[in-house]
Amino acid sequence: MDRRKLIQQLTFSGLAFTSLNILGASVCNANDKMSSKRINHSVCRWTYNFLSLDELCTTVKSLGFAAIDLVGPKDWPTLKKHGINSSMCNGAEISLTEGWNHPQYHTVLIKNYKEHIDLVAAAGYKNLICFSGNRNGMDNETGLKNCTKGLKQIMSYAEKKGVTIQMELLNSKIDHKDYMCDLSSWGVELCKQIGSPNFKLLYDIYHMQIDEGDVIRTIQNNHKFFGHYHTAGVPGRHEIDERQELYYPAIMKAIADTGFKGYVAQEFMPTGKDNQEKLASLKKAIQICDV
Repeated sequence: MDRRKLIQQLTFSGLAFTSLNILGASVCNANDKMSSKRINHSVCRWTYNFLSLDELCTTVKSLGFAAIDLVGPKDWPTLKKHGINSSMCNGAEISLTEGWNHPQYHTVLIKNYKEHIDLVAAAGYKNLICFSGNRNGMDNETGLKNCTKGLKQIMSYAEKKGVTIQMELLNSKIDHKDYMCDLSSWGVELCKQIGSPNFKLLYDIYHMQIDEGDVIRTIQNNHKFFGHYHTAGVPGRHEIDERQELYYPAIMKAIADTGFKGYVAQEFMPTGKDNQEKLASLKKAIQICDV
């Protein structure tokens, strides 16, 4: 082969290789676009309470999502004014420590929850949070039995109204000493005993990393019992960035791969020195989770 022919062949090969690279990149970009935004984003109201609710509504819309967690009935008109969903409603609970595991609270809780189920349904929302309460010397089996007995008295009503009651999993090691629903296995057994499609667990990734770890496997094995997710960095409950131990892109991919269509709410406490930095943390968290 003479030099001219060799140059022509090499030039053709190079062009072909470049064309293939361009085509491959286009396909990859198309696939990325098709597979992106599989997470429905939200943010917890209390972690951004340095903003008014109006300001937070405007902020989340500017970031490209439209849901806020842990907002009660008195503030729903503000959400509706901005077209924001109350992705996890609250207000029916007595407290985190006084919950369904103690029968002396059942009368009040049943009344509160039926009233709030009506309110949630009338507002067009879907989720209402609940809590197990603290042990106060009670063993897990007794607590399981008591929670089942109490919650069963509202579940047919929740089903009729199309509202899902969700018990939050909280760690009892650091933040909520003595809280009973502190392991996913206990919560899953409660779901099984209640036996209602309208009773789920709010799987808080931060809390469960502290008390049990093995987050991705737990999500893969138990996702049908999980109706909602919360995030935060471990340790510290701050940003979900590279300064903490959880790798949230992989966790979000695991959630999305289960076919989950509910909400993932950011519940970290931002550490920025001013509001601008704190809002930048929320933007970054959404980008991290937008798999």
